[in-house]
Amino acid sequence: MTEHRVWTAALLVIGDEILSGRTQDKNVAQVAIWLNEQGIRLSEVRIVPDMIHRIAEAVNELRATNDYLFTTGGIGPTHDDITVDAIAEAFGVPVVVHPVARQILERFYETRGRVNEARLRMARVPEGAELLENPLSGAPGVKIGNVFIMAGVPSIAATMLQALTGKLEGGRPVVSMTVGAFVPESEVADLLRETEASHEGVSIGSYPFTKDGRFGANFVIRSENRSLVEQCVDELAHGLVSAGYEPALGGI
Repeated sequence: MTEHRVWTAALLVIGDEILSGRTQDKNVAQVAIWLNEQGIRLSEVRIVPDMIHRIAEAVNELRATNDYLFTTGGIGPTHDDITVDAIAEAFGVPVVVHPVARQILERFYETRGRVNEARLRMARVPEGAELLENPLSGAPGVKIGNVFIMAGVPSIAATMLQALTGKLEGGRPVVSMTVGAFVPESEVADLLRETEASHEGVSIGSYPFTKDGRFGANFVIRSENRSLVEQCVDELAHGLVSAGYEPALGGI
C-alpha cells in the first residue's frame, strides 16, 4: 500500500467556565467535522483553565506534535480574556495592537458606541501574527505559526472556520458508515475484530446503547477509502445476519 501524508490538528479549549460545567462546549464537534472536510484529522482535544502558564505550556506541546493547533475561547474584551497573552508567551514575543484589527474594530463599532479601551483589547495579537476573518462580530481571529486562535462563541468560531475553508493543506477526508443492531457488543466482539483485521486501512468503532429496554450497538466503519468502507459494511452486515441478528444500515 502506498504511504501517504496524514495531516493532524489539535484543539485547545480555553476557559474556567468549561471546566466548571457552567458552559457546555459546542466547538469540538464542529471543529472535528470541518477538519475532516479539509482532510485533516483531529488528533486531540484538551481543556485548560484561564491560566497563562497552563495555556502557554499546552500550546507549545500541541503545536509541536501536530500540523495545526486551533484554540477557542479567551479572546474577548474583558480582563480574563488572556489567550493572546498566553500564546504570545508561548512564542516568546510581545503583545501588540494590530493596526488592521484596530481599523476593523473602529469601523464595526462606529455606530455601536465606538471603540473603547475594552474593545481595543480585541485588536491585540502576538507580534508577527496574521488576522483571521470574522464577518459576524467584527473582532478578527489570529494566526501565528501553525496556531489558529478563534473565538469561543460557537457561531463566531464557525464563521472563522468557514473563512479558512480550502486554505489549509490536508490529505483525504475520512469516510464513515454505520451499521447498527440490537445485540450486546460483547457477543460480536470477535466478529468486529476479525472484520477489521481483514480490511487493512479500516477501523471499526463500537458504540453501545439501550433502547426500549433492549441492548444494542452501532458500529462505525471508517477509512479514507470509500470502497473499503463499503466492502467492510457488507461483510459486517453479513456476519451479523449469520449470527442471528438483523443489521440496520445507517445505524439505530
